[in-house]
Amino acid sequence: MERRVRLESEAATRALARALARGLPAGTVVVLRGPLGAGKTTLVRHLARALGFTGRVTSPTYTLMHVYPTPEGPLVHVDLYRLADPRQAEALGLWEELAGARLAAVEWGAPEDFPGALLVELTPSGEGVREALLASNDPVLAGVIAGLRLPE
Repeated sequence: MERRVRLESEAATRALARALARGLPAGTVVVLRGPLGAGKTTLVRHLARALGFTGRVTSPTYTLMHVYPTPEGPLVHVDLYRLADPRQAEALGLWEELAGARLAAVEWGAPEDFPGALLVELTPSGEGVREALLASNDPVLAGVIAGLRLPE
């Protein structure tokens, strides 16, 4: 299942994050793809807020991972940009944190490395407007994608 969503403002990105936070089952891995500056960390910040985290949300590019405690369980934010090979993440023990997460957001991940994940591919289209491609071949997540209620 695939669905394209036009994100014309940060408010639209926030609305998408809220809808995902409400709809995604616990333990879902969200693979975030897109060029530098596409809004991957911004989407994670809005996911964290939607789950009740009130602290600062930053890119884990240099630390590789941040864990944000929320009332619903941890949001794990991983950035694989600096790894030459995604298998290094396993050797570093990053995947162990995913086991108990409410949601895991993995920037620069490959969807094939996370079977059953939700892919969110962000593409800037100028003047702060982005397009988000939401895709998953998992039947539960396909239902979430199809049922997302977003402001037009």
